[in-house]
Amino acid sequence: MEILMKLLEIIIYVVIGLVFCLIGYKITEFMFKKHFSLTEEIDNHNKAIGVMICGMFIAIGIIMSGVL
Repeated sequence: MEILMKLLEIIIYVVIGLVFCLIGYKITEFMFKKHFSLTEEIDNHNKAIGVMICGMFIAIGIIMSGVL
């Protein structure tokens, strides 16, 4: 029973992490909407945008690990 509770905890934290990453991506996309589209730049294989988004996801992960 304890294993199932731990598994449920892990699933909940994964879902929370994905939601926060999605929210962070949407906020960043909204901030840069006037200059360029993040989705289009990623589709065009713009490495600088990929590194920026990756850094943002890592930062969100570090913040979440400290909070949770």
